[in-house]
Amino acid sequence: MLVRRPGHLLAAAVAAGLMGFAVPVGGVAAAPPGTPVGGPLLASPGTVAPARAHRLPGDLTARGWVLADLDTGAVLAARDAHGRYPPASTLKTLTALALLPRLTDRRRLVVCSNADASIEGSRVGLVPGGRYTVDVLFQALLLMSGNDAANALARAAGGPPRTVALMNAEARRLQAYDTHAVTPSGLDGPGQATSAYDLALIARAALRRADFRRYVARRTGVVPRVSVRYGPFQIANQNRLLYNYPGAFGVKSGFTDAARHTFVGAAARHGRRLVVTFLHGERRPVDVWRQAAALLDWGFALPRSTEPVGRLVDPGDPAGAAGAASITPATTPSPAAAGGGARQRAPMLPVAGVVGVTAALAGAGTLAVRRRRRRTASRFRQPQRWGY
Repeated sequence: MLVRRPGHLLAAAVAAGLMGFAVPVGGVAAAPPGTPVGGPLLASPGTVAPARAHRLPGDLTARGWVLADLDTGAVLAARDAHGRYPPASTLKTLTALALLPRLTDRRRLVVCSNADASIEGSRVGLVPGGRYTVDVLFQALLLMSGNDAANALARAAGGPPRTVALMNAEARRLQAYDTHAVTPSGLDGPGQATSAYDLALIARAALRRADFRRYVARRTGVVPRVSVRYGPFQIANQNRLLYNYPGAFGVKSGFTDAARHTFVGAAARHGRRLVVTFLHGERRPVDVWRQAAALLDWGFALPRSTEPVGRLVDPGDPAGAAGAASITPATTPSPAAAGGGARQRAPMLPVAGVVGVTAALAGAGTLAVRRRRRRTASRFRQPQRWGY
């Protein structure tokens, strides 16, 4: 059974989108025969945490978030885990997961096209006609969130439509049923969405790959000289958690007007590896990476014996069974554990209305873009309206 929320007028949703609010697009994902993937408690639109856990951080702004153990798959706490929201550039984790096994010759040269260089949103600064190795393009994708690099990699893998098809096939393999990719870069597209739960599934699968771990843990990279006019320049990883949180080793941030601030972060402490995923967050009262750090601290402080509120399923698990089998009444959410209490979920649109909403947003939000070249590792680009 697919649980859907009441629909609202399309005109109101369009107006909300034009004012900069995210437009969630669906309901709780459920695979046959209908158990919410990961366990029944994860169907809640509010905050769920173990009953005897200490109070959650009070400044978590994300409308949907998940904190999970990468190794055991235990979901330690969540808010609106299956709520569907635009992913922004956190979707690049799925792009990389789909393409890394296919673009295995990292020395292969890819010629940048005019379409790559002129794509909307953040760009690392690829030059039309420039020749770049697949390795450099993956660095540009995962360190600097280059939409130009995403497009070039997609072309190298057979074209953006084929890459999107591969991404969606990978999401289904992982049982990430909330996820629907439309663009390789994460730029907003009609019906494109994911959930905090799915981002955790995708990050967990990607972090099982040594090559992905190397890319997202790198702090700097170099885009080489491609001509006399365009010399080499240095790029820096945009994930500020990587620089400021002991044990951090990934993974990806994102922003668009519709998605707001999105984030996936991972860290290790005392032999334990946790991942946190945020959707539709805000940088106030503190930056999103600081909110992620606070939630990671909370998770690392939990005893290892704490009963989870759900599970990250494996691809071969019967859908939803891994979570449902492990849930006990002891994990019923408590007001003390929920911090400020459950946040209200944003109104949901019928899926049929998503195309019209996104098209209206895209038409109203098209802005001029400018090429960005990073020459030092010490500076971080501030979020742009057009997204990264």
